[in-house]
Amino acid sequence: MLKEIGQATAYKILNPLVRLLVRMKVTPNAITTIGLILNIFGAVVFIFGAEFGDRGDLRYVGWGGGIILFAGVFDMLDGQVARIGNMTSKFGALYDSVLDRYSELIMFLGICYYLVSHHYFVGALISFLAMIGSIMVSYTRARAEGLGIQCAVGLMQRPERVVIIGLSAIICGIASSFLGGNFKFFVSFLPFHLFETVTIFTFPVLVVAVLANYTAIDRLNHCRIELRKMEKHHTAASPQEKIKN
Repeated sequence: MLKEIGQATAYKILNPLVRLLVRMKVTPNAITTIGLILNIFGAVVFIFGAEFGDRGDLRYVGWGGGIILFAGVFDMLDGQVARIGNMTSKFGALYDSVLDRYSELIMFLGICYYLVSHHYFVGALISFLAMIGSIMVSYTRARAEGLGIQCAVGLMQRPERVVIIGLSAIICGIASSFLGGNFKFFVSFLPFHLFETVTIFTFPVLVVAVLANYTAIDRLNHCRIELRKMEKHHTAASPQEKIKN
């Protein structure tokens, strides 16, 4: 329910812009392409921070997160423009899905590059697992729909992933500026820090990793149940079909 309310509110805010884009005859595919370009730019910011920023300077994470969140707006706009402007097409839907996958992979490339370069190896591993889960969430739905099964179930779909990663990165960057670098909290008898400023970013990514992979598995189980129902229905219908023949 909260997700539906959030989406309805977001669309209500964006609808004036959507109508403006329709009047300007901007195509959904052009909007989707802009979203991809912005995600590439966001990844470049992370990579730039990896190469030229200090380990404790997390401002690049904040700027990268802001760009990712801004790019997510275009992911909402293209579908609305297609619907309101009566520009929906099968190729447009395919184009949107393919570029969304490219956008997400490129985003995680930048994040992993940044974390590995600054020796946040656990964070980089978590990001890689989040990337796997994100792709599998989309793949299981696409494969299920190819088999004739509606499969939009699950907690961690693309809008949720973009909002969580983008917002957490922004908050991390702001916290780094206020704290004057990378704040660390540790206990003497533990060989690792309990908390660093970067944890503000990596912990939500961990949540995405867990819930995205859970969503993929949940969708797989949903498909298993639906396929069994289809098989039972087909088996029950077969004798009647033979009688008709």
